[in-house]
Amino acid sequence: MPNAEKWDRAGIIDKDLFRRAGAAGYLAFDAPEEYGGGGMADFRYNAILTEEATAAGVGVHVGPLNLHNDVCLPYFLDLSTDEQKARWLPGICDGTMVTAIAMTEPTTGSDLAGIRTSAVRDGDHYVVNGSKTFISSAFNCDLVIVAVKTDPTQRHRGMSLLVVDADTPGFERGRRLEKVGQHAWDTGELFFTDLRVPVENLLGAEGEGFTQLVTKLPRERLYGAISALASAEAAFTLALAYAKEREAFGQPIGSFQHNRFVLAEMRTGLDIARVFLDRQIDALNTRTLSAETAAEAKWWTSELAKQVVDHCLQLHGGYGYMEEYPIARLYRDVRIMTIYGGTTEIMKEIIGRSLGV
Repeated sequence: MPNAEKWDRAGIIDKDLFRRAGAAGYLAFDAPEEYGGGGMADFRYNAILTEEATAAGVGVHVGPLNLHNDVCLPYFLDLSTDEQKARWLPGICDGTMVTAIAMTEPTTGSDLAGIRTSAVRDGDHYVVNGSKTFISSAFNCDLVIVAVKTDPTQRHRGMSLLVVDADTPGFERGRRLEKVGQHAWDTGELFFTDLRVPVENLLGAEGEGFTQLVTKLPRERLYGAISALASAEAAFTLALAYAKEREAFGQPIGSFQHNRFVLAEMRTGLDIARVFLDRQIDALNTRTLSAETAAEAKWWTSELAKQVVDHCLQLHGGYGYMEEYPIARLYRDVRIMTIYGGTTEIMKEIIGRSLGV
């Protein structure tokens, strides 16, 4: 918390946060203890980290840890060989190897099968050429899971996942992208020019990349839902306190019927979303979380967060538009939540297809 404003201005968190988090036991909760992980396959630990950081006003600053824990780690746990685990997991667990995942390209977002970054087999290496954009932790990362085309004649069956060491010649970081919000979370471009990646860095089997991504996306979307609901709950807490303290026409602004009703509606929506989301966390723990219910949780909570934070800023009046007020920072930070990890429209498409329409 003492560093939050400094990191916002810098556009990146101090990389030492990963090592400190690792030493404190906040990384790789579900990795085996033999590699330095927590040995606790219970996603509630991940959720608590997100919720408490958001409640303290530093959810964005802990976001890179969530990416490391909630999004990237499952690929290493479920798809890597014993040799790969021994090579990568100790550093992932202690924070000396920061992870990222690179899927999106300048011309390809939601259509993952349309990626163009190529990986051509050349003896014991793949030669990788292409680019990625909107990559979270692009500047702090040491290991990047890169979605590539190993067979350009195929769409879904032509994709594979390679783990790329950021120190490899041919790996280049491009611009640090200036975003509307979430300023402390570095986001940037990655370029690969004749990048030689050892064959032993292939995750799983060649040609299985699309299936691997689809299998892991529900957990990523559940993290997005947890972050969105935590942001909405934090905004509500701020607005309720302000509505009790701020007076107009000789009475607290929360005592006006309209404002009371707005607060009541938000409280109800948050409580209902919390019940559904907690049920999906249980489903993830029992390996019964489906792509459809993860999509429901993700789009509903992210859209709810937009609405709630907007109402809460309105209750603050002019002060809500001032950067010194936490509600203003939440307002700009939640806007991306209906976009990253799959847009609201894509979430509805996943749900709709499951209905047979």
